[in-house]
Amino acid sequence: MALRDRVRDVVDGRRFQRMVIAVIVVNAVTLGCETSTALVASYGDVFDVLDRTALAIFVLELAARLYAHGPRFFRDPWNVFDFVVVGVSLLPAAGPLSVIRALRILRALRLVAMVPSMRRVVTALVKSVPGLLSLSGLLVLMLYVGSVVAVNLFRAGGDPRFGDLGATVLTLFQLTTGDGWSDVMRDLMVTQPLAWIFFVLYLLVGTFTMLNLFIAVVCSAMESEASPRPGASDDVLLEEIRALREEVRELRLEPVGDRR
Repeated sequence: MALRDRVRDVVDGRRFQRMVIAVIVVNAVTLGCETSTALVASYGDVFDVLDRTALAIFVLELAARLYAHGPRFFRDPWNVFDFVVVGVSLLPAAGPLSVIRALRILRALRLVAMVPSMRRVVTALVKSVPGLLSLSGLLVLMLYVGSVVAVNLFRAGGDPRFGDLGATVLTLFQLTTGDGWSDVMRDLMVTQPLAWIFFVLYLLVGTFTMLNLFIAVVCSAMESEASPRPGASDDVLLEEIRALREEVRELRLEPVGDRR
């Protein structure tokens, strides 16, 4: 077996991946401890050693994966994500680039790339972005229409929350999140007893319906991500056939003396 194949078996093995996950967790805990002034005063040198050790392990692990997979390494978006995160950690964190030191915590996000279940969730969220953008546009339109209606209905009451279009948009956005909507409604009902009709209708459409639509889009994307893709087994079989062909080709090209 070639050296590259051996390295590939190691870096793709479960034990190696679990070791990297453990290093990521320890490094994330260390970076969190560095936010405590008391802990840094007592164990600052230990934290610095652990941080440098974790970074060295990440660099060696990334180099091993690059060697094992070659150019195919960059075909996987998660590998590119790991490469960028580790690359940012290697930049000098002094002078104008001192803000990069705060970005070290991004290494904790490598857990998403290492844990398959997290990867599936993030992939599903990315796939649901087009649907979420459409729903966001519909929500903005509903917010604008509701604000225009609310200004015409409640501006005469003198409430500054509905004094102009900008203030009303901000108020209705607050109501959409469910924050203090009953207080706003009851304040207006003192002078306009039928104000509850607008608020109930707006909340039914803006909060409950739209929120459920957002959840439905995300759940649909996650369900499609979890279900097996048509032809996925055929793709695996084709990959195995290609690998076998490469091995046979190497055996044919290998001199007889080397095989002995």
